[in-house]
Amino acid sequence: MNKKYIGAHVSAAGGVENAPVNAHKIGATAFALFTKNQRQWKAKPLTDENIKKFKENCEKYGYKAGQILPHDSYLINLGHPEKEALQKSRDAFLDEMQRCEQLGIDRLNFHPGSHLNKISEKECLATIANSINLALEQTKGVTAVIENTAGQGTNLGFSFYQIKEIIDQVEDKNRVGVCIDTCHAYSAGYDILNNFEDVFREFEEVIGFDYLKGMHLNDSKKELASKVDRHNSMGEGSLGWEPFRMIMKDSRFDGIPLILETPDDQRWAEEIKTLKNMQE
Repeated sequence: MNKKYIGAHVSAAGGVENAPVNAHKIGATAFALFTKNQRQWKAKPLTDENIKKFKENCEKYGYKAGQILPHDSYLINLGHPEKEALQKSRDAFLDEMQRCEQLGIDRLNFHPGSHLNKISEKECLATIANSINLALEQTKGVTAVIENTAGQGTNLGFSFYQIKEIIDQVEDKNRVGVCIDTCHAYSAGYDILNNFEDVFREFEEVIGFDYLKGMHLNDSKKELASKVDRHNSMGEGSLGWEPFRMIMKDSRFDGIPLILETPDDQRWAEEIKTLKNMQE
């Protein structure tokens, strides 16, 4: 049987230590969380108590570092064209990396950044890579995991080539990785429904599976190449169940957190169970 870690982006309300408890309740073998409020720049530092309880609960419910994929704040733009705003994003990103370090989490997932029509794509990708380098220099043991985007607005990272361009400019290749979001890939024009093998052959050729550190499993409310990021519950969108069945049966996706960010959290337990059964 394949070794798949399947979970969802669970609530950490009341303290990060509650995330592993919430994950366990829905039968998850992996989970994602925000280590701080994702819609605020500043957050209170984690207390020794938060850290201790988080580690205890992870141990209690059997979550190791490689089964946890935290997400940074949505406010952060590591490719921001303006100096002050870029610095603010870099400081916030470093804080998030340090929180992971404190919690014993070995990866942090983030959206690469946006050029806001003020600088070229090339310049923006170089800025993102430089932002990653600065954070890696000041932390240890945490991998910066770049998430592919749907290509909405001026967001970059919607093509494997853009992600490769960032990775090429990251100095410590051992501490950079990729998270593929199925909804974003489809919305960006990667037809994982009809051309699953071709898409992941391209991924292997351009980026490489060695860099794959997690996935977000989401159906899509929009059609192929819509460039719109709208997640749907599993099996209810334009992807249906087939691509997820392929992922569950493919050993290339073993041993990494496979995280649901589907809109109806009441269905997560059921969705996780269905995905687990697809491995049989």
